[in-house]
Amino acid sequence: MGPDVPLLNDYKQEFFLKRFPQTVLGGPRFKLGYCAPPYIYVNQIILFLTPWVLGGVGTLLYQLDIIKDYYTAALSGGLMLVTALILQMANLYAREKTVTVERMQIQNTLRDEDEYEFSSCVGSETIKFIIPGKKYIVNTVFHSFLAGVMCGLGTWYLLPNRITLLYSNIGGTVVIFVFGWVTICIGEYSLIINTATETATFQALDTYEITALMRPFYIFVFIAVDLAHRFTVNIPVLEQTNQILHIVFLFLPFLWALGILPPLDALFLWGMEQVLEFGLGGSPMSSNTRLLVMFLISAGTAIASYFIPSTVGVVLFMTGFGFILSLNLSEIGLAFKHTMISHLASNNSKWSKSKSSGPRIHFGWREFFFYLTVLTLALIEASLLHRFAGFSAFSKASPQAIVSYILIILLIVMWILREIQGVYLFGIFRNPFYPKDVRTMTVFMETQRRLMKVGVVRRILLTLVSPFAMIAFLSLDSSLQSLHSVSICIGFTRTFRMVWQNTENALLEMVIVSIVQMLLFNTDVWWNRSLDTGIRLLLAGVIRDRLLQLISKLQFAVAVLLTSWTEKKQRRKSTASLITLNIVFFPIVLAFIAVSALLSSPMLPLFTLPIFLIGFPRPIRSWPGTVGATACVCSDTMYYQQVVPSLATALQSALASGSLGLSLPGSHYLCRFQDRLMWILVLERGFTYCCVNIKGLELQETSCHTAEAHRVDEVFEMAFEHQEHAETFSLNHHFGNILTPCTALPVRLYSDARNVLSGIIDSHENLKQLKDDFLKVLVWILVQYCYKKSKICEKLDKTTKNKEGSFPLTQPKAFDSAVEKPRPIKDEDSFSVDTIADWTDDSDLFDLEPSRTRERKETEPLEAAPRTLLSVPGSVEMESAVGTLQETAPEDKLYKAVLGLPAVDKGKKQEVVSLPLVEFSCSYSELLSIPEEWRTAPIPTSKLNEMRQRFPEDWYHFVLSQLDFFHLKEKPSNLLEDITKDKALKELYVHGVLSCCFGLFGLDNTVPAPSHVFRAYTGGIPWCVGLDWLTGKPELFQLALKAFRYTFKLMVDKASLGPVENFKELINYLEEYESDWYIGLVSDIEWQQAVLQEKPYLFSLGHDPNMGVYTGRVLTLQELLVQVGKLNDEAVRGQWANLSWELLYATNDDEERYSIQAHPVLLRNLTVQAADPPLGYPVYSSAALHVPLL
Repeated sequence: MGPDVPLLNDYKQEFFLKRFPQTVLGGPRFKLGYCAPPYIYVNQIILFLTPWVLGGVGTLLYQLDIIKDYYTAALSGGLMLVTALILQMANLYAREKTVTVERMQIQNTLRDEDEYEFSSCVGSETIKFIIPGKKYIVNTVFHSFLAGVMCGLGTWYLLPNRITLLYSNIGGTVVIFVFGWVTICIGEYSLIINTATETATFQALDTYEITALMRPFYIFVFIAVDLAHRFTVNIPVLEQTNQILHIVFLFLPFLWALGILPPLDALFLWGMEQVLEFGLGGSPMSSNTRLLVMFLISAGTAIASYFIPSTVGVVLFMTGFGFILSLNLSEIGLAFKHTMISHLASNNSKWSKSKSSGPRIHFGWREFFFYLTVLTLALIEASLLHRFAGFSAFSKASPQAIVSYILIILLIVMWILREIQGVYLFGIFRNPFYPKDVRTMTVFMETQRRLMKVGVVRRILLTLVSPFAMIAFLSLDSSLQSLHSVSICIGFTRTFRMVWQNTENALLEMVIVSIVQMLLFNTDVWWNRSLDTGIRLLLAGVIRDRLLQLISKLQFAVAVLLTSWTEKKQRRKSTASLITLNIVFFPIVLAFIAVSALLSSPMLPLFTLPIFLIGFPRPIRSWPGTVGATACVCSDTMYYQQVVPSLATALQSALASGSLGLSLPGSHYLCRFQDRLMWILVLERGFTYCCVNIKGLELQETSCHTAEAHRVDEVFEMAFEHQEHAETFSLNHHFGNILTPCTALPVRLYSDARNVLSGIIDSHENLKQLKDDFLKVLVWILVQYCYKKSKICEKLDKTTKNKEGSFPLTQPKAFDSAVEKPRPIKDEDSFSVDTIADWTDDSDLFDLEPSRTRERKETEPLEAAPRTLLSVPGSVEMESAVGTLQETAPEDKLYKAVLGLPAVDKGKKQEVVSLPLVEFSCSYSELLSIPEEWRTAPIPTSKLNEMRQRFPEDWYHFVLSQLDFFHLKEKPSNLLEDITKDKALKELYVHGVLSCCFGLFGLDNTVPAPSHVFRAYTGGIPWCVGLDWLTGKPELFQLALKAFRYTFKLMVDKASLGPVENFKELINYLEEYESDWYIGLVSDIEWQQAVLQEKPYLFSLGHDPNMGVYTGRVLTLQELLVQVGKLNDEAVRGQWANLSWELLYATNDDEERYSIQAHPVLLRNLTVQAADPPLGYPVYSSAALHVPLL
């Protein structure tokens, strides 16, 4: 796809040109896309200007001194309320009038959905088109009342005399009056007539019609300031603010149209988050509920501190609650409850068997005493220092200044220790202390141990030393000697909590304030005269945050601007013009970026082009939904489900040691291992814990995904696979990329090895040996199956055995239900033609089975009972002449017709083995007896005698000799010898094994072809005479299929590792397959279960019809290094803001749109994937994972 792909296709361009004017004007639809009567436009204009007319009546009466100003507001508001109710009643009447007609109409699917047929100026269709109405009756009344209030207060707000008093300028009064009423008309129309789609859209659906309240809310905010100015004593600042806001009021329509002002839900969440973080010292939270609860508790703490009468009490209160609120209280409560339940009922299966999704916070007595000790020491330190040493003013030799020097040293040491943990210093120079090469796990870990020791030192300094040093600095401050000051309560409540909640940033803020105090301590400046230490720290925190955001936004803007030209695939025809405009209007662009940083809102690059707009402020999570609630689940999801707990454990040490850099809420990380990409978002941070969300991106790589993943591999390879002869301080050649490598983490996950089996599966010697090995493997599997069954028998009948005093020699039928019932296959799978047709040209090289077969296996239950099938005309039907077959199948069953089989002489009956009466020479042989129906295969006697010679008798005796029968309390000493010599038992296994061989390979003794082997492995076995009998025994069929898959894996292992020397080695192979391997197909449910249960090895066989080769895939569970890099937070937020605007407002969901194309520097395609559904499409998204850092 070229760089000049249309930003919006033709249909979307037309749609956008219709929607945007509607958004600007607040709802009127003047561009419909089809011919409409003139009265449609006239009616909308009249309704748009109605509030102005009603307000104008009151304004005129006031200007003529007929009524007072407040009566003017009441009159205009009352008229607007009546008008709004009349309009809503008209809509309800129109809907009731047409409801019966609509039910009888036949829907015309060919008609444009936006086209209406209008009959008259006030017809039902006209009313419903202009006034869509409200979904809820409550909103009908509430919005009408709100419209009246807004019109009344708006009239009061824009009274000409009032405006003249503010500006003393007639021209300014006229301009503000005219354009101010335009603003109010826009707000009224969106509230009561038709709500326009807002460019600032946070929620995909407006369930409760909150969007209609957005514009009136901002109008009320401006009016509230004017009312405060009216009813308060002259305050110069308030008057100046009112004057400025009257001017800004005129530009509200432009702010709404550009999407700078946030919708109400985003506004309140963003506001609570900002106040909690910068006003109350907390952290952004992982959910809206936690945010609301923590905001209320934190605000209550700040308010309560104002009423404490003692200075020592204030210090103790702030110190104690600052520490307590910085803990993960909800998780600690759950962990403590879990610990108590585990102690009281250690055998509680609910807790012991539950699988954790990550390193849950463990809270026992050790953790309790640790937190209690830290809290006690902090309270003692704060009270003693404040009581005995907190009265001296700040000077270069004061106790507080001495503590300041200690804080400066701590900041420098911790900063150095954090930087040398990562692979790059400052993101530019390669760290000489970092391991040179990470390709070998053992070498990397040995070299990494030195840095781990450094990380431990840094963790101690961060967790224990720094907080106590900062508490000493705060307790010694003289500002705490004065009580009942709002600024002191807010500033110090925030700071005492920041000490624990965000120790690194708190340390930086205190060092900055200390240095400024040292420079200005004896000068009479505003900083010293008007501000106490708490407010200084608050301002330092806000400036620090906004400055870091500004730097990140500038880096993102420069990257977008430069790569639009330097990356040839991103160079459009308009690129040169856009770059020129950015240079010419550089001050305006810089102002936009600065305002965006000041509001802590994302900087929106329109269509990811160098067209920079200010996005609306939103929570740091960027998305409104619950974290991890949705994902595009597919067959690849299980690989991320398996790796997330181990990755979270690895993040535990990385976050604590500082190797991931400064991890703040809103930080994004990208992890890479083979074809897996994991996206990490830090949601919340506190004392000894961090809350993250981990997403998994798709494994089926598209061209765009592949291009960006290749660049990610290049960035990591250059950082981690450092050659010995390279320079010590080599540069990061991908410095402009939004991804900066941090470190490599040891994670327990599956490595994926895929190879072509040419030379193995098509080897004549291997295939010839396959049949003999199959008999051996099947013998072992059948013996193990019966042996395990006998163990279950012993456990189930233990009570009965004690009562009767003897061991039961017969196995109840209930034993069969104790063994997991495997899946039988469908009869249709036995036809080669069916499954061959399933292969398509689009099949993947490592696709392990045909797509239709996979669908059938996943969606349809497979029947075990034989089914009646109609004959194909002209075919030959098989007829049995033996009564034994009549016992295992219904008499009215028709045998499946198969084209091309030789004719059968009906007058001549085939010789078939009869079922003899089994008499065991050893009574314990019954424990290993196979079910009776497994010995009824229709094998001719002559053929059975011929096949009997192939039975591996020596192997059979060896397998029996390996059994121990430990579960039998009373057994003869020569039990194994007696069972081995039992000829009747051997005959059972001869019949059972040869019957399975007959079902899988037929009566011919030819070497199977590779295609036959592949189809037998996948379960789509080519039809042969005994297949119908075998598939009629689903449990036996699954055992035979399992034996065949084990045999195939054994063939691959012998070809790779060498031949099997003896029976003992063969037993070891099979036992390893049974315990450590899952050998099957990727599409099997058991494959997914094996991955989630962390089976050490998995093997699958596939076929590529295009290349004509067979492929093998092996997953190996081991601890390997996952490379982690930090993403530019503002680049991610900016691209997500554009994605939200483009899909929710412009509805540009074209899969080949420009803004989703590969961008190797911005990682645009991967960033879009990582967004929350429905806008993004991660295949996995975890719930909020609370990672302990203690």
